[in-house]
Amino acid sequence: MSIYQHFRKEEQPFIDQVLSWREHVERTFQMKLTDFLDPREQQIIEAIIGPSNDELQVQSYGGGRHSERKRVIIAPYYEDVTAASFNLTLLEGKYAEKFVSLSHPDVMGAFLSLGIERKKLGDIFVENGMIQIVVASEIAPYVSVNLTNVKNSSINLDSKDLSHLIERELEWIESDKTVSSLRLDAIVKAIYHLSRKEAADFIEKKLVKVNFKIVEDGKMNLESGDMISLRGRGRSKLLHINGRTKKNKLKITTALLK
Repeated sequence: MSIYQHFRKEEQPFIDQVLSWREHVERTFQMKLTDFLDPREQQIIEAIIGPSNDELQVQSYGGGRHSERKRVIIAPYYEDVTAASFNLTLLEGKYAEKFVSLSHPDVMGAFLSLGIERKKLGDIFVENGMIQIVVASEIAPYVSVNLTNVKNSSINLDSKDLSHLIERELEWIESDKTVSSLRLDAIVKAIYHLSRKEAADFIEKKLVKVNFKIVEDGKMNLESGDMISLRGRGRSKLLHINGRTKKNKLKITTALLK
């Protein structure tokens, strides 16, 4: 039985990467530290290697208890993995909130403008005149020196202990819904209270992501656990598929990020 049949076709390149990492650790007996991975990628690693593997362990950490983006370590079962093993650095800076309003996309844009890939960046916190970003330690000095301006606001980023990380546990509001199908456009329509045309337009304009990747095909069928985001309308997820109604509609449970 092929491992690929348990995942979507577009996830195959990442699955190949995970298999390569696993083979490397098994062959060399040396731990593998990944870049930051989104929750779906973390799920894939757990599914492929997971707790049933007696020879390897999989650990993940993003700096805090509620971190979303995390680095993952694949290591021999006997390896001592600690928080320090993940090579994370917390950078913190303040800005004049009275004169400028900054958002997560503003900080993200400034970071990417340095020519650094997204995978080197963990979670971002922007609120009450403070910016916190978790980065891979290997690029922290470069970011500190070069990320000095966000949206015309000067900032000075200093390294802080990860214990200073400001965290907020995500709060999800669950809801039961009835849909005609598990197509992306039908699910987006139901969750965000749109017409089918509005949902299709948003997807066509590349404003919808599934599992943190832009999807342009409204016919794509979703599965339990899929994460959805609609730009400007927030994030949601398909929690459960609960069977059919007497009229053959699908009963689902969804959750919308508060």
